[in-house]
Amino acid sequence: MNERYDPYGDSYYESGYADQTGRYDRQGYGSMRADRGGSGPHFYDPAATPRGRGPLPDLDDDDDYDDEPSSWRRRAAMIAIGGGAAALIGGGAYAVTQFFGKGTHPDGAADAEAAAADTAPPAYVDQNQSLMNGNAGLAIRKNTPTTGSSFGTPADAAKNAVVKASTVLPKKDPVRHLASRLTFGPNTKVISDINKLGINGWIDKQLKPETIPLTRGEQKADAELVTWNMTYEQLKAQRDDLDKKGIRADDQNVRYAIAKQLFSDRQLFEMMVDFFDDYLHVAAFHDGNELTRAAFERDVIRKHALGNYVDMFVAANKHPALLRYLDQQDSTKDRINENLARENLELYTVGAFNGYNETDVRQAAMLQTGRSIRDNQYVYRPEQHYVGPVKIMGFSHPNGDAAGGEAVQEAYFRYIALHPNTARYMAQNLATRFVSDVPPKTLVDAMAKTYLDKKSNIPAVIMTMLSRTEFWESVGQKVRRPGEYLTATYRALDIGADAPAGFTSNNTNMSPMVHGLGDIMRKLEEFGHAPMELPTPNGYPDVYVAWTSAGTMVNQWNDAYNAITGGRRQFTWQKPEALIANPPTTAGAYLDALTKKLINVTLDNDRKTAILHIVSPTTTASTPVDATFNGAIAAVVRAIFATPHHHLR
Repeated sequence: MNERYDPYGDSYYESGYADQTGRYDRQGYGSMRADRGGSGPHFYDPAATPRGRGPLPDLDDDDDYDDEPSSWRRRAAMIAIGGGAAALIGGGAYAVTQFFGKGTHPDGAADAEAAAADTAPPAYVDQNQSLMNGNAGLAIRKNTPTTGSSFGTPADAAKNAVVKASTVLPKKDPVRHLASRLTFGPNTKVISDINKLGINGWIDKQLKPETIPLTRGEQKADAELVTWNMTYEQLKAQRDDLDKKGIRADDQNVRYAIAKQLFSDRQLFEMMVDFFDDYLHVAAFHDGNELTRAAFERDVIRKHALGNYVDMFVAANKHPALLRYLDQQDSTKDRINENLARENLELYTVGAFNGYNETDVRQAAMLQTGRSIRDNQYVYRPEQHYVGPVKIMGFSHPNGDAAGGEAVQEAYFRYIALHPNTARYMAQNLATRFVSDVPPKTLVDAMAKTYLDKKSNIPAVIMTMLSRTEFWESVGQKVRRPGEYLTATYRALDIGADAPAGFTSNNTNMSPMVHGLGDIMRKLEEFGHAPMELPTPNGYPDVYVAWTSAGTMVNQWNDAYNAITGGRRQFTWQKPEALIANPPTTAGAYLDALTKKLINVTLDNDRKTAILHIVSPTTTASTPVDATFNGAIAAVVRAIFATPHHHLR
């Protein structure tokens, strides 16, 4: 694996990020929490063995079939059906070589040469753009709109959009496109709601999540994840008792996020929470943050996810979870730690190498001294604040006394959160999440302008994005990351939050739902994509090439089969033969009904034939079938979830 390009030298990574478990992985972004296993997004070195190479997981979960021809036929069919996933968005199969070896800059200069310059090379912007700077990005750009137009409403933009890209998805189905991009997976209810309210009405309602009632699953999550709404004082007082029961607040915070993604009807809000968990990232598990990380999620991310980013950023810089994560409590006027000051610029506002230099970083770190933690609460310590003039990217202040230092710090935070470079960086990241791995410049420019005009109001920026044709013309240009694939699959199956009748558990300290969420969390850790669990401050990458892995894809298909057949025992589920009421009696019509319900498309004839041959080599569209698809219903449904149509957002 190539090392992450290190513009700051060894001292940057040795200045306080790595804790005793070695969670900060300076070889790349792949390390997960050391005691939980798993691996994160992976970046291939063509000279090394790619992750996922070697024996693939068994595509048939029933060992009885292992030596039978039907087993091998189904495996071959699954690979054929899903094999197009390597070329889902027009890029073909590609080796990822965009990350650079230690000692080399993107422009080829040596570290020593770049260190002599006051500003870093502009070729590297952030991890998403870095990954897309090679052949993968060039191929995808050919399939992405290069320009667009703005309209008064999203519905008008959708009506006037013309999809020119090559894609397996329907080019003129704006309801499906909207549901796929703005939710964790469209289900029957989402499609029905959009059709009932109209595109504009549904978006307006999603942007006002407080008007959408909590679902049964959300109510259970609030009640059964007992630490979620606890204050720090309550968690501290009850910590010993909770520990005896195996209950941890940081662990329940991850389970809570999974529950909301799966069961909430406030889907756009949950998408934005997940976006900001990557953008303003604080790792879920970090020494000392066991009792504060959930509060960061509740009081910073969720509170401001559909508000003004400037308020989120200011709140984050007063929260003990972020301060401890980036060692701000260790930074004093006599011993300055640059971690938080650097990431405030590089990751949380203007973006890497985007208008600042090392002098700016040092000045910002000096200004931020005095922000600290006492008894897991934010505190300003004037005696540790550097006093003296500061100048950072156009922000200047005499900073003349320690007592007024906190106010100067907040003025600086607001300045950089509303900086034009932050506007563009935010717009670039939002467009990458919702539109394309290589979003059109015209769209990014329009969103950045709204960000500045509306003082970082996130709903306004989203409305600008949705009211432009680039969004609606980007059909087929986003691939679900592993966690998004899982949630989309479970939502398509309408898996319920209640335990089945007669379910019993040996764990009296944990409800069936909480137990089940833990199983899903561990599966997401296998995928390397459990909410908030990336240990490094950059957050999960948001482009397809970061997640390319045959092993992960087959693991996803196997988990889908597990869900289809009721393997998530703590949740209610429909038997696959009951997914369609009164199913058609011929194989082709039955398959059409299943694909329309589960992935909202009608497949092309080649894929239909491939799936029908999973039933038997002689099965055709006119073959009579029963509700069990002549015994192959689970395999057929899994094959539907293996199609590129389901992998694409």
